[in-house]
Amino acid sequence: MRVAVIGGGPGGLYFAALAKQLSPHWEITVWERNAPDDTFGFGVVFSDETLDGIAQADREIHEAMSAEFARWADIDVRYRGTTLTSGGHGFAALGRRRLLSILQERCAALEIDVRYRTRAPSAAELAATHDLVVACDGVRSATRTAHADVFGTELDERAGRYMWLGTDKVFEAFTFIVDEHDFGTLQVHAYPYDATRSTFIVELEEEAWRRAGFEGHTGHEHPPGTSDTDSIRRCEELLAGHLDGHRLLPNNSKWLRFTTVRNRTWRHGNIVLLGDAAHTAHFSIGSGTKLAMEDALVLAASLHEHPDVPAALAAYEEERRPVVESTQRAAQASLEWFEHIDRYTGQDPHQFAFNLLTRSRRVTYDNLRVRDEGFTAAVNRSSAVPPMFRPFPLGGLLLRNRVVVPPTALHTARDGIPGDFDLVHLSTQALGGAGLILAGMTAVSADGRATPGCPGLWTDEQEAAWRRIAGFVHGQSDTCLGIQLTHAGRRAAGGGPRPLAASALAWDERSPVPREADRADMDAVTADFVSAARRADRAGFDALELQYGHGHLLSGFLSPLTNRRTDEYGGDLDGRLRFPLEVLRAVREVWPSGKALLVRISAADWAEGGTSEADAVAIARALAGAGADAVDVSTGEVVAHERPRYGRSYQTPYADLIRNATGIPTIAVGAISTYDDVNSIILAGRADLCGVGRAQLHDPLWTLHAAAAQGYQGPAAPWARAWRAGSGRPPSARTDRIPPRLELLRQPAASVHRRWLPRAAAAPAHS
Repeated sequence: MRVAVIGGGPGGLYFAALAKQLSPHWEITVWERNAPDDTFGFGVVFSDETLDGIAQADREIHEAMSAEFARWADIDVRYRGTTLTSGGHGFAALGRRRLLSILQERCAALEIDVRYRTRAPSAAELAATHDLVVACDGVRSATRTAHADVFGTELDERAGRYMWLGTDKVFEAFTFIVDEHDFGTLQVHAYPYDATRSTFIVELEEEAWRRAGFEGHTGHEHPPGTSDTDSIRRCEELLAGHLDGHRLLPNNSKWLRFTTVRNRTWRHGNIVLLGDAAHTAHFSIGSGTKLAMEDALVLAASLHEHPDVPAALAAYEEERRPVVESTQRAAQASLEWFEHIDRYTGQDPHQFAFNLLTRSRRVTYDNLRVRDEGFTAAVNRSSAVPPMFRPFPLGGLLLRNRVVVPPTALHTARDGIPGDFDLVHLSTQALGGAGLILAGMTAVSADGRATPGCPGLWTDEQEAAWRRIAGFVHGQSDTCLGIQLTHAGRRAAGGGPRPLAASALAWDERSPVPREADRADMDAVTADFVSAARRADRAGFDALELQYGHGHLLSGFLSPLTNRRTDEYGGDLDGRLRFPLEVLRAVREVWPSGKALLVRISAADWAEGGTSEADAVAIARALAGAGADAVDVSTGEVVAHERPRYGRSYQTPYADLIRNATGIPTIAVGAISTYDDVNSIILAGRADLCGVGRAQLHDPLWTLHAAAAQGYQGPAAPWARAWRAGSGRPPSARTDRIPPRLELLRQPAASVHRRWLPRAAAAPAHS
């Protein structure tokens, strides 16, 4: 094997070292355009998981790194004159220059040909003379750019600005500094990496950056290798209170915009991308160097485990891509949190710190409680009640907890009449302990059903069936019961060949072209919603939800992708809102004030040109102004060509956006399945209520089981008297075993707090 490595950074050198050890007969050449002692950046942070992999793969490299690590376990959040500390995290950092020298020494010992101060030939040239070309040429990869069509490159450049600096102030922990100024919020990510230095990353939202006067500094030319000294001096002045007389240290430091790199594939023939050339993740969640070294380990292992290069490269990408994409999802959530930090700076310090620490959704309420129970107790204000079991006022209702069973399409109705399955489903969910249950996809007219099996509420017989169900549910439980009303619009399946829609646009190529609703149609639809609302009240429902999302009729009016009207009900957002607001106001007039009125929206269409974040906020404000008590914030299903980015609680950021931009109560939905996530969302202030859907179908007693798992017994999670014997966790294998004492002298509990105190001969752990 002849292997060419483009780029002598940590990823390239580490790959070369590992591959040479596994296959000593391989000829490996590394091209690095810089000198061996040139390096940009400051410290590199590693997780314990990555370090375990490095220790197993190359003990010499691991031992050399470990000998010089800065180690600590605390995260400090400095906000509004307070410093709150969360312990138990575990960090290790090393100067980037020292890391490179360790890897360079290892490659030299293995007699790898590393050509410093030498620009590599193009990947295409190397591919013709080598069996494998590993492109580790960074975020601006020339290899990736030359074959962008093959790799399917997507570059997401963000608007915010950041500058990578160092400082001779040695921080004792990973420190988030959040400084509020008249121009906006200035934030810093700082951490130590040796006995004399710390990394210090300054970040601002774009408009705040302009208002702070930094834009004028970018007019100067800053060639590669030079720094924006004017901006650095300004940062020193603004952050003097946190630097304690210490300096900010530049190293090719200038204002940058972060770019997330994604590629459809990382391989092209015998060329493969590694590290930042293949993918990037925002620095607030982890180190690009860490990801590159993990890539290197898997690539070297795959080449060793498979018989040829194509199979090895396929295995490398198959193994690494899910890991990287998971990291990128977390990094994207973190990046967006910092981009919109002004949404949260009104929170009290404890909630703000908790919100910051759980921003990526990887760290959660339960996770923090295990790491540092004292910190979580302070955020909880020492309450023994988990956040999900705290009551919440919704319209005229008082929900006993924050769990909502969202509308579920059961498709079991006949002629729109709900039957015994609906009764069993809803009564079981009510006995399962949720605070609010919503009966789903109930059509306001026969031609408004999404499927023939959808229930309705337009006849006396349907109303009577719903009254029977609501009466039974209320007879068994004090859970609040609601119903969702909808007209499916162009997604309807019961209105003949031409369903009704905002515009004459078919759902997809297999669907009929709907007819555009005229004034008479809109009047009829409004009357149908009003009639169904009256029937819902008489049937005994406590809450009403109007479906304004998921591509149904009223959603079709709201989205610019589905509303192409040229009259007063189309055009700009005011026009697109006009009819949905008419329906809401008409329903509000007949729906009792002592009950709750909700509206579900699709806050994003997951398609280019669709509903924007600004649109979603404006829609929510308008709905609240017209009488909605809360917004149930979903996304998507508006157009068939959508491209959602699924993931755990992937829709929560939209509920967060609306709640914190408007103050309107929101319900978060979408792949929320653990009580830990519910607690995290509620305590961080991202939503007021959480819709738990599929997990409740998997386990209709999900809420009660969540209470038992957390040791909560109280009014927010009542067990039916007939089931009370099952309220405790049943015994399992060996749960009856009590371990004996085997310590002669009890060991004191280890502190969860550890600071980086390099000047102390032996740094004691302390709280």
